[in-house]
Amino acid sequence: MIQIRTATVEDIPLINRLGEQAFYPTYLPFISAEQVAYMFHKMYDADALLQQMKERGDLFFIASENGLDLGFAAFQLNHHQGETKLHKLYVLPQFQSQSVGKILLQAVEAYARQLGQESLLLNVNRYNKAVGFYNHLGYNVFKEEDIDIGQGYFMNDYEMKKSLK
Repeated sequence: MIQIRTATVEDIPLINRLGEQAFYPTYLPFISAEQVAYMFHKMYDADALLQQMKERGDLFFIASENGLDLGFAAFQLNHHQGETKLHKLYVLPQFQSQSVGKILLQAVEAYARQLGQESLLLNVNRYNKAVGFYNHLGYNVFKEEDIDIGQGYFMNDYEMKKSLK
């Protein structure tokens, strides 16, 4: 049975390792290796993860089963008033399509709903197969955006949202 736990600062090396194992296979099919490496460093090195936890207030949930860590989600409550923002949802490639991502996302939704949040917002690359996953779970595209992340790189995303009411 998949279990969800809240990560602490001590889990940063684990989050970095899980992130690396899931991030590269997710993006290399449609983003250059240079941009993927740049994005990974910007979002997953120890200092970046610490800043996300301590300064931005992101919460991280880790999914595991039988002592094996399978993936994680990171989110920020009240990103906008009454709205939680999912910043990260990654599952190790060999465990994708086994409901791990769905269980993590449902845990984030339940947590946000308990705290009175009205909706969950996320960004997903327009070419990421996860767009269909989010659609299937009730998320709708409401905006398309190209985000300048530096070094001449852009994230070409959909913003998707789901009501938690």
